[in-house]
Amino acid sequence: MADEVVLLDFWPSPFGMRVRVALALKGIKYESKEEDLWDKSPLLLKMNPVHKMIPVLIHNGKPISESLIIVQYIDEVWKDESPLLPSDPYQRAQAMFWADFMYSLGRKVCMSKGEEQETAKKELIECLKVLEGELGEKPYFGGKNLGFVDVALAPFYCWFYSYETCGNFSIDAECPTLIGWAKRCLEKESVSNSLHDQHKIYAFVLEIKKRFGTE
Repeated sequence: MADEVVLLDFWPSPFGMRVRVALALKGIKYESKEEDLWDKSPLLLKMNPVHKMIPVLIHNGKPISESLIIVQYIDEVWKDESPLLPSDPYQRAQAMFWADFMYSLGRKVCMSKGEEQETAKKELIECLKVLEGELGEKPYFGGKNLGFVDVALAPFYCWFYSYETCGNFSIDAECPTLIGWAKRCLEKESVSNSLHDQHKIYAFVLEIKKRFGTE
């Protein structure tokens, strides 16, 4: 009997994109169900009753929530295809740390103004520079191949245009090594086919700013 895999998702979410990239890398067929986060479906509320948020992976009727936990689950269940996490416990722990390093700093740049935005922009650039230091001269955070950290961070690239446009700065000028890494990730179809167009993301950001009165 084939696995039944369903992903409850919301298209602009970088956290949902993480899961899509992992599923694509593993070659897993799944059904994607788009959620309206302002009118959540009964299925989402049932499958994630605690946080009531996407993404949720439903594997043979059993739900798994939180994007990094989902990616780890995918890696462990389908472990014979393109392993993402290192087998060494210390290296695994390090990968988990860096995957969780960049969380919501970019959102603050998009959704704030004035001094608050300048502070958020400075914090984001500092965060990205730290990630550049961790990447070093490796082609990917996972080394020669895409790994857990790459899967976790690559989806934020399609949000960079929104960060830059809202914050009036250039990530490429500040962190060229990280941009080079992101472009290498996008050369992989499993990544590029799982992410959304940066201008479409920006149009969504403008809608959100208008909704919350921060335009």
